[in-house]
Amino acid sequence: MQTTNTVLMIRPARFAFNPDTAINNRFQRPPLDPLSAQQKALEEFDGYVATLRQHGVEVLVVQDTPAPHTPDSIFPNNWWSSHADGSLVLYPMEGQNRRLERNKGVLQVLEQRFTVKDTIDLSHLEQQNIFLEGTGSMVLDRQHRISYACHSGRTHHDALRQFAERLDYQLCVFHAVDRHHAPIYHSNVMMSVGRDLSVVCLQALPHADERQALERSLRDTGKDILALDFDQLEAFAGNMLEVHDRDGQPLLVMSASAWGALQPAQRQHVERHTRPVVVNIDNIERIGGGSARCMLAEVHLPARTTFQ
Repeated sequence: MQTTNTVLMIRPARFAFNPDTAINNRFQRPPLDPLSAQQKALEEFDGYVATLRQHGVEVLVVQDTPAPHTPDSIFPNNWWSSHADGSLVLYPMEGQNRRLERNKGVLQVLEQRFTVKDTIDLSHLEQQNIFLEGTGSMVLDRQHRISYACHSGRTHHDALRQFAERLDYQLCVFHAVDRHHAPIYHSNVMMSVGRDLSVVCLQALPHADERQALERSLRDTGKDILALDFDQLEAFAGNMLEVHDRDGQPLLVMSASAWGALQPAQRQHVERHTRPVVVNIDNIERIGGGSARCMLAEVHLPARTTFQ
């Protein structure tokens, strides 16, 4: 199934601007008041969790620990992904302090509640400076087993190839840049793929052949495309995630800035396919350089009948 009803989120302990990732994440902005960043992040995080639960989404919350300091732990989808066949994939991360997130108890929580049949550990590629940052680097069409990914310093073709071979995915790889022609650091900033709807900034693809190939792949797999412009990209309108409620009805999760950037006709386009779920995470977006999708790690693993 393309979407899930269960997500895992990390409640921050020391949320802050991360200089390790700011080198190529052009969305990050240092806080005007660093001392209030953590408290504001907590308020936004708790409101986000409450909103999802009100819409019938199961949310597993893991509390981060103060040490070691992992300022971006609030974005857990970058270092692991899970799959319906019981596979758990661990990814090579570019940021040094982001690698520490793997040792903070999240995997133990997953293994207690879900069946992990196979762990595919690609993190050793960090030693070769080869990176692939999970479902930040890749936007997965799980139904048709296609990985959409834009080249960047955090998304290397060798790692993509290994992922595709191990999990039997096809690759649709392209170049994507912002309005200043700088590479977009993560694919999930400029596109999302749901059951029937794909939201994508086609303007970001400078090569016509790659743009046409991406559009053709989406249309051939039955996706209705909602095209974004650069203003909407910069408002994180590409960073949405489709999930479903307990009754199986589709929900499209996004930030208030993303929803606010859409034109009325685009909002109607979204509403034809899903129910929008809008959350206020302005502080997290500005300081962390990630948005609503980045905060959600999808759980596709089979549930255990009894917890350990």
